[in-house]
Amino acid sequence: MVTSILGAGNDGQGSDTDLVKETTTAKFADDVIEMSKEAAVVLDFWAPWCGPCKQLTPILEKLVRQAKGAVHLVRVNIDEYPEIAQQMQVKSIPAVYAIKDGRPVDGFTGALPESQVKIFLERLIGADALGGMDVVLETAAMALEAGDVQDAVEVYGAILAEDRENSDAIAGLAKCYLKTNDLDRAEQTLALTPPDKKASAPIMSAEAMLALARKSGSIGDRATLQAKIEADANDHDARFDLAMVLYFEGDKEGALDALFEIMKRKRAWNDEAARKQLIEFFEAWGAADPFSIEGRRRLSSFLFS
Repeated sequence: MVTSILGAGNDGQGSDTDLVKETTTAKFADDVIEMSKEAAVVLDFWAPWCGPCKQLTPILEKLVRQAKGAVHLVRVNIDEYPEIAQQMQVKSIPAVYAIKDGRPVDGFTGALPESQVKIFLERLIGADALGGMDVVLETAAMALEAGDVQDAVEVYGAILAEDRENSDAIAGLAKCYLKTNDLDRAEQTLALTPPDKKASAPIMSAEAMLALARKSGSIGDRATLQAKIEADANDHDARFDLAMVLYFEGDKEGALDALFEIMKRKRAWNDEAARKQLIEFFEAWGAADPFSIEGRRRLSSFLFS
């Protein structure tokens, strides 16, 4: 069950040094059970020889401190205090439990990436405690960019469960489906956009990406297109298709160069198809993307030179 990702506050107490501590068998009741009645506690079982533990610990500490008292991190060295691990039925480490009101409510094992650890903490204390909705959306976007589509889907889905009209989350979820080439679900997701938000930048970006994805099935392969261009530098159809291939491969600079080369050779070709495709690229990438900024600058210079 997902705790409201919008509604948690930051009412926890304690100095920065108190937020992360090592516990012992004698102190466990105070450090974990009693503390969890005031603020959420993340209980981390580790050992000095555990490599994954060393990967996970900095992530946990960073996010717990970022929450500024809404959650505390308590660590247990299983080599020194095996009785605690036995009581909690820890079978492998790292093992992490979320404790509230004196009892476990969630947990995971293994060294998760930061995006998944953040989702775990959001379920426990809410997104606001970790920096607000902008931070949550940024986390989802970073997960999607890194290829962690499922992580991104989970975050966007949780946001929409609380705010069905969040255009950033609608667009982000649609882009997740586009990443997996599920164009129909991407279109269905975008159809959820409220009428007054259809012109928002995130939605327009996702719509443009969907339109571009619809074109992917009719494009040739890169090697064939490059061979056609080498045989005839004025084969604008091949160069245009090459720009599309480069776009789908993530080569933004190459895609721009191909379209600008068409404009340089024959600006009005195919009813200014190259210029129109440039605009569609800019919309898909978003106004803040460096290649959109540079591409618009190049286009302005070209048109008014």
